[in-house]
Amino acid sequence: MPYFMTVGHVPRKRFSQHRGEDGRLLAAEVMGEEGFSSDMSLLYHRHPPSEVVQAGAADLPAPAYAPNHPLLPRLFDVAALAGGGDPVTGRLPLVGNQDVSMHWVSATAASPLYRNAVGDELTYVHEGAARIESVFGVLELAKGDYLVMPKATTHRWVPLGAEPLRALVFETTGHVRPPRRYLTQHGQYLQEAPYFEMDLRRPEGPLLAESGAAEVLVRTSEGVTRYRYRHHPFDVVGWFGCNYPYVLNIADFSPLTGSFHRPPPVHQVFEAPGCVVCNFVPRMLDYDPRAMPVPSYHSNVDSDEIIFYAEGNFFSRKGSGIRRGAVSLHPMGHIHGPHPGAWESGPARVGQRTEEVAVMLDTFRPLRIAPAARSVEDPRYVHSWSSA
Repeated sequence: MPYFMTVGHVPRKRFSQHRGEDGRLLAAEVMGEEGFSSDMSLLYHRHPPSEVVQAGAADLPAPAYAPNHPLLPRLFDVAALAGGGDPVTGRLPLVGNQDVSMHWVSATAASPLYRNAVGDELTYVHEGAARIESVFGVLELAKGDYLVMPKATTHRWVPLGAEPLRALVFETTGHVRPPRRYLTQHGQYLQEAPYFEMDLRRPEGPLLAESGAAEVLVRTSEGVTRYRYRHHPFDVVGWFGCNYPYVLNIADFSPLTGSFHRPPPVHQVFEAPGCVVCNFVPRMLDYDPRAMPVPSYHSNVDSDEIIFYAEGNFFSRKGSGIRRGAVSLHPMGHIHGPHPGAWESGPARVGQRTEEVAVMLDTFRPLRIAPAARSVEDPRYVHSWSSA
């Protein structure tokens, strides 16, 4: 959560009676994490939000993942995947494990109302724009935006403009947080953090007001349920708390640089159980003349590393075949690093800038691979470190 805020018409004391303009008692909904023991928001609805009139299983296929065996580094051209559909039911799974899964979206249609009851979702917008409508209000998304959507938030995606919305979606089984080392003991961002509260965009209003029955897709660990509610969930007159969706643009991440190589944790932007998310943005390269020309080779002893290459020239991958819209997977146990073309031409880069933009997911359990990723895999990638 970013920090406490209040939107709309709310009472001064929590859990006190609160009535609408017509004098009717409003229905209070507590959205609290970890039972009643962590961050929460309190929303006031015109109607009780739990009146289900119909429920049934939604006919949506479950992701089918297969192990990365034999153990190989892999390269996927996700930009070549077919698009269409909406940002919820049209997601294409790429990789996943017990903690997190990564999906590709290339959507042109608005989504149904949706609530993920498994964990928080983190979305990175690669191209296009969208409006996110939720019980907390509206957020506008554009290229380079991260959206943190808290677990069990009812919301809807509406792509904007003629261009498809192309995005990465990370579905977690826990909560997406800023790295704890960026925060004071009271939750304020530290002065050395690469972004802070004023970089975050929040759903400040106006609140949505829709009426009538509504269908909502609810994702659980067993699949997706289709609920029909007597009253539309977008009937909130006000809310307050610290548990709500927010947006950070990757351009507002201020990179930490040094005279010698700074390892990937300095590029971390979010964390969740079993994984971390980093981003690489335009920055100065190492500026000591003794610095290694490019990052060292490494073997990912405890993590799988998957990188989406969004923009720019990826100097450490010269000659590998990586280009804009590609995704690389470097599994634990595989030694990898700069490609021969980058290593040999590296010394001239000391003290210069890199203009790359990339999003990296590191997981602490092996990732399995979905059919969509395998359909756009480059089988030559394992040999791209060969100097022959």
